[in-house]
Amino acid sequence: MTNSAQMTALACLEDIQPSLSAWTRTIFDFGETAWREYQSAAWYVEHLKYEGFSVEEGSGGMPTAFCAHWTNGAGPTIGMYAEYDAVPGNCQDAATVKRPRPGLGEQAGGHTDPHSGLGIASLGGLLATKAAMQRHGISGTLRFTGEPAEKVRGSKPIHAAKGYYDGLAGMISFHPFYMLPLCNTARWDTHCGAAYAMIYRFVCDEPEDWVRASDAAPIPQAHSAVRAPGANDALVMMYMASKGLRDSMLPHQGGWSISEAILTAGQATADNLPAGLAEIQYMIRVPTLAMAEQVTAMFDRNAEAAAKMSGCRYERHWVSKSRPGLANHAMADIAYEALSMVGPPRWDETAKAVAREIQVNAGGIASDEPFIAELERLIAPREAEALLRRDLPPSQLNSTSDDYTDMSWHAPTARFYVARPALRSENGHAYPSWAMNALGGISATIDPMVTCASKAIALAALRLLEDKTARGAAMDEFVARTGGGIGGSNWLAPLCDYDPPIHFRWPEYVTTPRGRDWWIPSNPQATSSPARGETP
Repeated sequence: MTNSAQMTALACLEDIQPSLSAWTRTIFDFGETAWREYQSAAWYVEHLKYEGFSVEEGSGGMPTAFCAHWTNGAGPTIGMYAEYDAVPGNCQDAATVKRPRPGLGEQAGGHTDPHSGLGIASLGGLLATKAAMQRHGISGTLRFTGEPAEKVRGSKPIHAAKGYYDGLAGMISFHPFYMLPLCNTARWDTHCGAAYAMIYRFVCDEPEDWVRASDAAPIPQAHSAVRAPGANDALVMMYMASKGLRDSMLPHQGGWSISEAILTAGQATADNLPAGLAEIQYMIRVPTLAMAEQVTAMFDRNAEAAAKMSGCRYERHWVSKSRPGLANHAMADIAYEALSMVGPPRWDETAKAVAREIQVNAGGIASDEPFIAELERLIAPREAEALLRRDLPPSQLNSTSDDYTDMSWHAPTARFYVARPALRSENGHAYPSWAMNALGGISATIDPMVTCASKAIALAALRLLEDKTARGAAMDEFVARTGGGIGGSNWLAPLCDYDPPIHFRWPEYVTTPRGRDWWIPSNPQATSSPARGETP
């Protein structure tokens, strides 16, 4: 049964639902990627200030992060947060056909999870909680952080190390579902694992010193003189050596992964001089910190060897060092009870018609029920846990990856999921990624998730504010699991010992004489006539 404050929050969300829908589309269309979410962060800051929040911009030394507070007198502080980063190479319009957003190419940023809906759902829950606190005189404080660069697990380890999650009675962490059985449920015991991300930079300072001095002509006179292979060769050797050793580094079980991305730094030249700079980024997702350290040591050896062979030196720059998650059953119960009161999201015939169009345009067959059945079902946390554990060894305590885990070591944390729209597979047909991304931008298909999650967040937050017993149980469990709370005998301290990696050449939108553009030219077509003998 909902109480009067919770009823007020739900009514508030019904009133602002059209705004939540429009705001979700706004962030979706920004499509800004890690560390470069300038418009998205500014949008949140402006709206939070309008709603009466005090906002610290650029929190933790991150230009696109923020920390907002609103208080209604002495009482517990409840934490919520927004993510808003997109992914390069996934620029999809909110449309039923494959096409990039207007004026951009497919390589621009786009929302995949989608963080556009994640952030606005959290904002909706925040505003509804505030409205209920004001109307019913509920004392306490709301803290709302803006978390950039989640796709590289960027901001939360930094915020955690700088104390932005300290002093919370509870943290509410929501994410659109992304794998079964974690659909309309809360995590129980098996939380996300550790992750390290780093950039290896190869720098060729003195290519002429690669071999002993000889009588060869100096470089200005003969570009074919003996000199170091250069930074590009070092990067390629690092890439191939690390990929070749991947099978030996970690076992083939447990949901671990190593991903790499080659970063462009503008070092290319039409001349035949050796490249002076090349960078490669790695993301290591593993169940334990020991495994992350093991892989990092191997990467260091590979980088050193590649640099020596190619006449370079190497640098390792941290992007993220995040801890595995800490369970809290009391918080999981609070979140799931709130979700149960709201019920799972529901998709109407308008949404289904949109989904059928996408099914056909993505090479499939339109079906009467285009969405997977689990989207409109709840699954209890213990039941989801049992299904998740079927494929994991008993010794593995964590699985998959997300950086909310750093929050869990500073406050009792609930991690819950609400279904996002996903197409049912007919006859084994695999849908392309653009179809999933489009469903996350079209209002008819993404709004049910945003509305449902907003309501669950508000109900959980109000439960923590009003129910001292439930709040105390969550904190008691946090203290017990950490061996005394922050600084306790079982507590994992923040791993962040680096500055925010904001100065690297992260993909971004730029302003040029052509207008606003992606750093890879948006227009894939030639802008001039082909030369004689070329194919237009």
